Amino acid sequence: MSHSVRIKDAVKKYGDFTEVDGITMDIHSGEFFTLLGPSGCGKTTLLRMIAGFNTIDGGEIYFDDKRINNVEAHKRDTGMVFQNYAIFPHLSVEDNVAYGLKARKIKDPELSDRVHEALELVQIEKLAKRLPNELSGGQQQRVALARAIVIEPGVLLMDEPLSNLDAKLRVQMRTIIKRLQRRLGITTIYVTHDQEEALAISDRIAVMKQGKIMQIGEPKDIYLHPENPFVANFIGTSNFLDVDIEGKDPNNALMKIGDDTRVQMKLTRSYSGPAQLSVRPEQLYLTFEESDDSLKANVDISVFLGDFIEYEVTTESGAVLQVNQYTKDSNEIIPDGETVYLKFRHDLVSLYDMEGNVLS
Repeated sequence: MSHSVRIKDAVKKYGDFTEVDGITMDIHSGEFFTLLGPSGCGKTTLLRMIAGFNTIDGGEIYFDDKRINNVEAHKRDTGMVFQNYAIFPHLSVEDNVAYGLKARKIKDPELSDRVHEALELVQIEKLAKRLPNELSGGQQQRVALARAIVIEPGVLLMDEPLSNLDAKLRVQMRTIIKRLQRRLGITTIYVTHDQEEALAISDRIAVMKQGKIMQIGEPKDIYLHPENPFVANFIGTSNFLDVDIEGKDPNNALMKIGDDTRVQMKLTRSYSGPAQLSVRPEQLYLTFEESDDSLKANVDISVFLGDFIEYEVTTESGAVLQVNQYTKDSNEIIPDGETVYLKFRHDLVSLYDMEGNVLS
């Protein structure tokens, strides 16, 4: 049966350096939960704390209502899939998958039945007799996945499992993993630095930076409503502009961009002063008509990418912005050097004060 996972004020230190800094989160039973962040942010360390491979220097970790801080790793009811596969080179595929069951004293016919079922689930049952050196990277990763799920763990832990695969195979494998997780209903905690992977595969995402949680939410909310500039910049692509706000009335604030552009905004609270506007490339659109709420710019370069055209433009103040215009909405590519005007939907962009707190 899948467990819920509760982490309360978790801390991990190496000398004077704090790798995991007081993290608190709740992961629901059966949820696909991803720890996402740049290298060195503490995501793998936290995963290994949950697995029992790293000690806990502060705080508590629970599986359901059971505190597991001092429970040995092999008694935690977890399955682990590593970045480097970690399958035994001298054992066949089926013997690799059977290893955990044999350690639990499972015998035939149950052992053979469960191994066969696991291999079928990851679609490599025809490779049962092969050795690892006879398999591709994707096939080896499926062996590692089958070995982890065959023991029917309450929590499945995955540490950058697709990072050694090529781009096309990563997309295929993440679909297999998500489909399998939904079918089995195993609580899954997944570590990656790949934003697209996290958005595609997760029920919820925790974005991490320097041992702390920056935001937890569903992929759509993380992307559309980042709670701080770090999340806005790390998840996908964002353009940032320095602006000034006159917002004593938060329902009718005025945002000034440069000397000429004035935009009416609705704020979450009263605020006046300098701020930072975050707008994604697809949230900007190009027009040849000037207005009070448009931003004048010149097209520097265009790149045709099939489903959309990526423009790099420079505003009058010297800000370089990326704008994505979908080909279904445009019949021709705007030539380099052309003067254009940028507009955006005010309810879609994000606005932050200079301390990084959300204003809209």
